Amino acid sequence: MRAVRFAIAALVLAALLAAAGCGGGSSSSSSSSNESSASDWASGLCTALTTWTNSVKSAGDKLKGNVSKDSLNTAADDIKSASDTLVSDLKDLGKPNTKQGQDAKNAMDQLSNEVKSDVKQMQSDVKNASGVQAAATAASSVGTTLSTMGNQINSAASKLDQADPDGELKKAFQNSPDCKSLTSSSS
Repeated sequence: MRAVRFAIAALVLAALLAAAGCGGGSSSSSSSSNESSASDWASGLCTALTTWTNSVKSAGDKLKGNVSKDSLNTAADDIKSASDTLVSDLKDLGKPNTKQGQDAKNAMDQLSNEVKSDVKQMQSDVKNASGVQAAATAASSVGTTLSTMGNQINSAASKLDQADPDGELKKAFQNSPDCKSLTSSSS
């Protein structure tokens, strides 16, 4: 799981660098009912995080160069849309069918709540920006919010580590084709 956590951190960092380099659209999800196999759950989580990261990178690209109120609003809307999709995807995961599945679900529920709160803060910062200087400050605030989200994703990954004493999720992450982009970047 440590490799997955570092890979997730690498993906988030790439998104943050793109956003701060003033660095998503939205995308699809994977869903399940109350419980899913560890493999399906890991695949769904990796897909959700990859989709969110790619969307955030795309949104951040709109902030490169000359930051305007319009580009800032567009990027913030795209990040909100991507984050709403991430929250929905995380909730749709349910809990993995593992010994500590409820702990993994709780970690994702907490992450969902944190992401929603972060998005509200970002939207407030962007809405209150007026003028060129305020837009630049708000763009910086968006980068800070994304950094906070990255830290929260890393914290959730640590909680998954703790919720996986038997290594069921770790094995599922390592074997999932949807997680290859996460695990291959840091093995």
